[in-house]
Amino acid sequence: MNKANLSKYFWDVDINKIDFEGDYQYVINRLLDKGDLVAANWVLHNYSINKVVETLKSRRDFSAKSGTFWANYLNIPLTEVACLKQSYRQMRKQLWTF
Repeated sequence: MNKANLSKYFWDVDINKIDFEGDYQYVINRLLDKGDLVAANWVLHNYSINKVVETLKSRRDFSAKSGTFWANYLNIPLTEVACLKQSYRQMRKQLWTF
């Protein structure tokens, strides 16, 4: 899969303007949270595991479902995943009640 095939996951931005190295956390977050198995494999083959782990620990905009899956897959303690921290989950419930 090449970058052009990933464009369906970046529906809200011009994929040609994304810096895939400099904006790696944004790319990893979008593909692991919204992508399919092919997108996930692309991430795991194009970014180091350290970058993926760092992204999960710092980006809060993963869904709880995706955050839990990737934490378990990569053996990251759930307490270290930003989207699963209780303070963030409480704030999210107040802002988005659905």
